[in-house]
Amino acid sequence: MSSGNQDSTRPQNTRSIMNFLRVHAPFSSMDDDHLAHFAEHATLRFYADGDVVLSPDEGIVRRFYVVKQGRIRGERHNEKADKTETTFEISQGECFPLAAIIGERPTRTLHRAAGDTFCLSIEQDAFVTLISESEPFRDFCLRGVSSLLDQVNQRIQTGAMASIGSSISLSTPLERYALRNPIVCSPDLPIRKAVARMHENNVGSIVITDDSRHPTGIFTLRDLRTMIAEETCTLEAPVRQIMTKTPCCLPAHADAFDAAMLMAEHHFAHLCVINEDKQLIGMVSERDLFSLQRVDLVNLARTIGTATHLRTLVSLRADVSRLVDAMLAHGADSGQVVKIITTLNDVTVRRVLELNIKKNDPGIPFTWLTFGSEGRQEQTLLTDQDNGILFQTPEGMTEDQVREKLLPFARTVNDELAECGFTLCKGNIMASNPKLCLSDREWDDWFIRFIDASTPQNLVYSSIFLDMRAVFGPMDPLHKLFEKVLTRIQKNALFQKMLAGNAFQRKPALTMFRSFRYVSEGKKHSVDLKRQGLAPFVEAVRVFALANGVECANTLERMDELVRKGVFDAKDANAWKEAYSLIQAIRMRAHQEMLDQGEELTNYIDPDDLNPLDRRILRESFRQAQRLQQKLEVTYQL
Repeated sequence: MSSGNQDSTRPQNTRSIMNFLRVHAPFSSMDDDHLAHFAEHATLRFYADGDVVLSPDEGIVRRFYVVKQGRIRGERHNEKADKTETTFEISQGECFPLAAIIGERPTRTLHRAAGDTFCLSIEQDAFVTLISESEPFRDFCLRGVSSLLDQVNQRIQTGAMASIGSSISLSTPLERYALRNPIVCSPDLPIRKAVARMHENNVGSIVITDDSRHPTGIFTLRDLRTMIAEETCTLEAPVRQIMTKTPCCLPAHADAFDAAMLMAEHHFAHLCVINEDKQLIGMVSERDLFSLQRVDLVNLARTIGTATHLRTLVSLRADVSRLVDAMLAHGADSGQVVKIITTLNDVTVRRVLELNIKKNDPGIPFTWLTFGSEGRQEQTLLTDQDNGILFQTPEGMTEDQVREKLLPFARTVNDELAECGFTLCKGNIMASNPKLCLSDREWDDWFIRFIDASTPQNLVYSSIFLDMRAVFGPMDPLHKLFEKVLTRIQKNALFQKMLAGNAFQRKPALTMFRSFRYVSEGKKHSVDLKRQGLAPFVEAVRVFALANGVECANTLERMDELVRKGVFDAKDANAWKEAYSLIQAIRMRAHQEMLDQGEELTNYIDPDDLNPLDRRILRESFRQAQRLQQKLEVTYQL
């Protein structure tokens, strides 16, 4: 019997409740029989504005609620501040109290009606039946928003998969890829015999191991070609003379994504998989990683990294967009995809610098710095340049003389990067600006003034210059500089408070009544996913990271580090990471759609264009940003 016929035999009231539930996750994924079970056992209750729906004083929770109309506000007493705070607001189609009813305990939050509100509720027995019989319902109850996030990611993958074909997930552990018996030899084996062994086993590489099976080198067909072309040694020489020493290794529990990123960054085609005792247990090649995919991250990175002309680099940028589509299809989450984009951007920047040094070497060693979103490794396809130069002044030269040599070089690099799709920075935050081509001493002075004088302009700068990374040249000068910067910030409570106050101004796109707050400029009825979605997380997390001596710049990595230091609660941090990643995923998907339609890339979306599940999760993600800002407000007494 079809569900339509079944529906027609059910009472009108049951049918109308089922129709209501079908629009909202997780009910939208549940079988009709389970929805009918809910509807048949549900009671509709009315609460006037301000009525208490559920209180910690009522003891163990015996009912499960779904908001049918209106809103429910969660309230908790903050002992430190001695005031009652709103911890959440939930609206139509949302459920409560999950943790308490599953844990068979009282709720820790007072639930109050915000405006006239109707709730559907079922008793514990009906709830237990549903959780035991309906998998989507059980998954949602146990994992909350994470399970909804899975549905969104699944749909992103399904959409991108349409044009790509089969996939291997990038989250697959390397032990699943690694061949159990990698081809190995001792360091003294003649090259001729090593090549014969590779030929017999039809492999492109052989691992050289010591007596304890620790990898000490790797020899590949590419090494053989180079050896013959350059006549570096004979085929009778021991393989240790020509092997690449200290081969790249990853533990078996690392995943395919880690391997792909390492290969892309360093242009390796093979890496060793090792156990806890650092012994070789397998080999992974780029062919293994992408054998079922028409995606080749490593090959694209190598092609960019070895391009001989600027025009080649310009033409390869179109492949990056195609790769983003493919990576989404192969299970990469938004955090992985932005790292992929950033890695390919880094490879492009390095290659532009290398080609220019070949043509016109300024003769002075320098470190090329990148700031803002690229400094955080969080770039999407919509990106401009934020870069600078750090140099150490050679003896016998003044800082101005060094600048005289470096600035024309930097101007050419900035212009060529613009040709590759990295638009010139409107605020002139570029290496060709004399104010951003500085010696280590000058950068140090600049940061001292910057931290001591918390001017409005410096606070704007903080969101750019305090997220920085070296992408070319010696890394140590930046490490030493940033260590000093962190120490100063940790000692300067006033600067921290100013930073926190500035971050607190970056409001998420949600009003206190849980409707979307639209931008005042640009497209009507739109939210800006970067400024109103991602920035509240980025700015707040930066304050906590700098105040607690966290050196990394990536927002998700900063959150992990803050959990390790005990600054963030692990559950809170997970919720914030998921919310941040979801906004990033919706933003990237919007960018892909804009590219498909030949539109200019922007960060604006109209929430009404989203389906109900995406809209709900976007709202929940903005609410998590509000929660993070509440922590900022309490910590810094804003």
